[in-house]
Amino acid sequence: MNISCPRYLCSFDVRKLPHYFTDILVVGSGLAGLRAALAVPDSMSVFVLTKAEDVTLSNSERAQGGIASVLDPTDRFEKHIADTLNAGGDLCDPEVVERVITEGPKRIAEMINMGTHFDLHDDGSLDLGREGGHGMNRVAHAQGDATGHELVRAVLAQARSKPNIRIQSNVYLIDLLTHEGRCVGAIAEKAGLGKCCIWAKQTILATGGAGQLYRETTNSPIATGDGMAVAFRAGAVLRDMEFMQFHPTVLYVAGGSRSLITEAVRGEGAYLVDKNGYRFMPDYDPRAELAPRDIVSRSIVAQIEKTNSTTVFLTMAHQDPQLIRARFPGILAICAQFGIDITKDRIPVRPGAHYMMGGIQIDRDGRTAVPGLWAIGEVSSSGLHGANRLASNSLLEALVYGVSAGVGAGAQAAKIPDSELLKVLPIFSEGSKKQNAPLHLEDIQNSLKSLMWRNAGVQRDADLLKEGLETLNQWRQYTLAGELDTPAGWELQNMIIVSFMIMQAALLREETRGGHTRTDFPNRDPAWRRHQTFQRNVSRE
Repeated sequence: MNISCPRYLCSFDVRKLPHYFTDILVVGSGLAGLRAALAVPDSMSVFVLTKAEDVTLSNSERAQGGIASVLDPTDRFEKHIADTLNAGGDLCDPEVVERVITEGPKRIAEMINMGTHFDLHDDGSLDLGREGGHGMNRVAHAQGDATGHELVRAVLAQARSKPNIRIQSNVYLIDLLTHEGRCVGAIAEKAGLGKCCIWAKQTILATGGAGQLYRETTNSPIATGDGMAVAFRAGAVLRDMEFMQFHPTVLYVAGGSRSLITEAVRGEGAYLVDKNGYRFMPDYDPRAELAPRDIVSRSIVAQIEKTNSTTVFLTMAHQDPQLIRARFPGILAICAQFGIDITKDRIPVRPGAHYMMGGIQIDRDGRTAVPGLWAIGEVSSSGLHGANRLASNSLLEALVYGVSAGVGAGAQAAKIPDSELLKVLPIFSEGSKKQNAPLHLEDIQNSLKSLMWRNAGVQRDADLLKEGLETLNQWRQYTLAGELDTPAGWELQNMIIVSFMIMQAALLREETRGGHTRTDFPNRDPAWRRHQTFQRNVSRE
């Protein structure tokens, strides 16, 4: 499948722009990107950029539940593999699943050596939790419910100590630069300084997901699908874009930001009840609250409709208050801001967009279809998650692919002499005409989020998806027809491109599988045990 869009979102002539040169360019400062930077040989220069002002701002940093791996002597790789394949709706790559899971203990040991402080029992062994879809307690966590924060803290401290790694915030990736089909860096804008060219022997995209396409989401504000859109324009293959995972339990308080209530809460024994206090999950699945996320999300939506309500509730009132306070200090503090004491009060929750299983198609090491370009973490489609990510597997994937991409990109960069970068300098784009229509970008973005939530949310059908595509096509005609020469404009254009892919892929997949639910096709269809891809035609460029 293809989508009509310009090759570059802005006009430029590299002869008139400032230039920066690096061996490895990493876009994104979450766990995957920083781990990749650390895996590059110290002899090579690494430039890490993020569009955020705060380099710690990412989906990784927000991850509460933990990181899953076989760390208990009673657990087995085969069990973790089986749980992952079962959650993935028969679309996982079994070889990728085996590779990531068997590497897991080694990568976590490396993080401990880097100074990561996981929660421990009194005897010094890891305190392992359990989450939905896991048959064993295998989720390591830190500071109760701040695992992502602790992992990012550790890798960021290591990266800042390396003289070959330069980390730069407030830099917006506009597009990837390509020459003769190969990625040679990027064109970006530094806040307050304008556009610049960053030439790189190898480029690694670690830009995160696309949850901000939806009105209800747990994602960081920067998760707008930029990396997916820029990779598509450069010729990369995007795969399985219909598979957005909706987290079942997002704090829903009028006027409050949407905060994730980690799955570990249910792993520790919390119940889901409706407005009448009825515990409904056993009616939908024998695993009750520990069913995979797609099942719990659909069940919550069904119960909300059945009870004519806006939310359901999590309750831990039957649990030890001291245990709750020690295990979930972050959630305790967030809910307290709204007068909710989680040790005794019910927590109002509903699903929200959480994790993109689809993304840039990569090989076993992280390479994309564009030579010189790699993708890792949530921006990528590695084959690990299939149609539905197993809880806490994403941080593990970030570590495994961060190492492989960093090592692989370093090896490839070593083969390219510095003089090669100078040969590709005369790249320019005439771009499109300037956008003349007065556009209220924030209004369009808010309308887009509402459209995606309403027409491509937890439950979908053909009529909703066709209506959504018609609206997106109308917006696309005037938002992509001319240049929107600001980060806010480029971000909106990226969001529309990625939204179109999600909506189109969801319409074509006429079945229910994993995170993709079609009410008009409620069953899984063996004929649809296949992937869907998008690739822009770059043959004439």
